[in-house]
Amino acid sequence: MSGRVGDLNSQQQEALAKFRDNLQDLLPTMPKADDYFLLRWLRAQNFDLKKSENMLRKHMEFRTQLDLDNILTWQPSEVIQLYDTGSICGYDYEGCPVLFTLIGTLDPKGLLMSVSKQELIRGHLKIYEQLSQECEMQSQKLGRKIETTLMVFDMEGLSLKHLWKPGVEVYQQYFAIMEANYPETVKNLVVIRAPKLFPVAFNLVKSFMNEQTRRKLVILGANWKQELLKFISPDQLPMEYGGTMTDPDGNPKCLTKIRYGGEVPKSYYVHNQVKVHYEHTVTVGRGSSLKLENEILFPGCVLRWQFASDKADIGFGVFLKTKKGKQQQVKEMTEVLPSQRYNAHLVPEDGSLTCLKAGVYVLYFDNTYSLLYTKKISYTVEVLLPDKTFEEKIQSLDATGPSSTQ
Repeated sequence: MSGRVGDLNSQQQEALAKFRDNLQDLLPTMPKADDYFLLRWLRAQNFDLKKSENMLRKHMEFRTQLDLDNILTWQPSEVIQLYDTGSICGYDYEGCPVLFTLIGTLDPKGLLMSVSKQELIRGHLKIYEQLSQECEMQSQKLGRKIETTLMVFDMEGLSLKHLWKPGVEVYQQYFAIMEANYPETVKNLVVIRAPKLFPVAFNLVKSFMNEQTRRKLVILGANWKQELLKFISPDQLPMEYGGTMTDPDGNPKCLTKIRYGGEVPKSYYVHNQVKVHYEHTVTVGRGSSLKLENEILFPGCVLRWQFASDKADIGFGVFLKTKKGKQQQVKEMTEVLPSQRYNAHLVPEDGSLTCLKAGVYVLYFDNTYSLLYTKKISYTVEVLLPDKTFEEKIQSLDATGPSSTQ
């Protein structure tokens, strides 16, 4: 049995009754205390009463702490309204609301320079609550229960800047919040225009999604406009995405419905850097250097770094060793990122590169030019691996059509 209203076996019916009894103290404060709502939490925990109750009680505490009952009247900062993406636009064939999120046009650093991480997250919580409201309105309009949302993620323009660690951490938190507080509300996660970098990006957030959600992920290939029409009727889909919907003035992008993001103007910035926590601190002696070796086992991995220096600048570059297992001077290696001096004592540096070859990549901190000063360097270096399953799916999409994790 599916564990949904009208499709419960005797054990599930008994669990639902017991679940309701155990929550008598909370029922008056719940946004919706019907069987549909309660069964979502039970399904999320495979009808384990103790786990389901614990999950729902934590959610109710979360609602109180974040004042979610009043969040629909809250207005985020102008920069979020203009440059963050995530817009409800249209309904699928079954009447479920559709959420469009444009990842490639996001400017994560610009947003986090302009508002706090907490306000960004609160902006997405408002969207989740709007989706809940849309589902309720659709249920009343159609005369049948609408519980889920179709989510479309447009990945066109996804690049290394979107793998900036503070920005990725915000999206990790988004998914964690969705799983913990809005269980069983995702119908499908449809990914369109996914570039080769997508498997790396997905690998960074997939551990914050439960297995049931990951199984709902569908990746569309080059014919994504035609495939998207299998989920959404043309009149409910913007012309920009293959449908017939336009703005009243005929704009095919439906700018009145979908936020397209873009680079955040520096006039919105309220600080010049985002606070970063580094994993390591070392001292590079005067007239010397530091080499950090990172072995890349296969092409397609991303090497990501963040560093700051104390009181003075530092040279930095990336090189590829030409003789594995042997000591080499930098001048004997292949230059990948030219070494140059960075004012990392004024503005912390961050960067990343896609490793096109397997081998040992050397991050080179250069203080050979300074004969008077030692430099203290704080840094974090990571190797980001692609999700191999999705890497293979993307490579085969043109030949096989849409793919899912199932």
